[in-house]
Amino acid sequence: MDTGLKGKTALVTGGASGIGRGIALTLAEEGVNLAIASRNPDSAVIAEIEAMGVRCVRIAADVSQESEVVRMVDEAITSLGHLDYYVNNAAWTWHQPITRLDAASWHKTIDTNLSAAVFACREVCHHMVARRSGSVVIIGSTARFFPSYRETAYRISKMGLRMLMQNLAIEMAPYGIRVNMVTPGHYQTRMTGEVTPEVERILLNTIPAHRFGEVQEIGNAVAFLLSQRLSPYTYGADIVIDGGLTLHPLDLYSREDIDGFNA
Repeated sequence: MDTGLKGKTALVTGGASGIGRGIALTLAEEGVNLAIASRNPDSAVIAEIEAMGVRCVRIAADVSQESEVVRMVDEAITSLGHLDYYVNNAAWTWHQPITRLDAASWHKTIDTNLSAAVFACREVCHHMVARRSGSVVIIGSTARFFPSYRETAYRISKMGLRMLMQNLAIEMAPYGIRVNMVTPGHYQTRMTGEVTPEVERILLNTIPAHRFGEVQEIGNAVAFLLSQRLSPYTYGADIVIDGGLTLHPLDLYSREDIDGFNA
């Protein structure tokens, strides 16, 4: 199926590893020229993308800083000529139980996961409004569907992303700009690298599909939502790709662990 993405341009944050890399590779396969932003984009990933016959611009940026976000978007537009698409994927987490949550961890989580998306979408949408075209996909998380111990800041940040997406969708629609969301479940990436084998075993028992996701599955959904040919009437949609994880509550800790978190 022809997605109509060939020759388009896109900026992907956190695009050098994990889900972001999967998205970038999928878009490259469709002929999209890319700007990949990360704290330290892996040159090997850039080369991997370029080997598919598309252009790939490497942008080093700390998206937790507003000035860096502004520079990132400006650099992507300057390097690629314009932006047809923006994929907000960068995220990280600093887990702490509520009675030990410090300001530094709170702000790092919110600034990296939510503020960065707000400021990047502000800059990208300003550019797209002037062109009267464009598409934005925000990568969310099933974390917003239920609470979890020690993850107050992270889950609040992911809740915020959905409301950001919905507000952007209604504000940008009059200008022909579509904004949507893809929500992954559990994927084995660098960010989830600290999850223990025991917890992964419990997760596998909880997920009806009895497997973890493949990053290309997220890439395929992003390509679908970005495509004006495949989803021209899709505004404010949220595609959850989690193997059915959100159909069951998480039970990851023993009673002893739970009682001890905030003791």
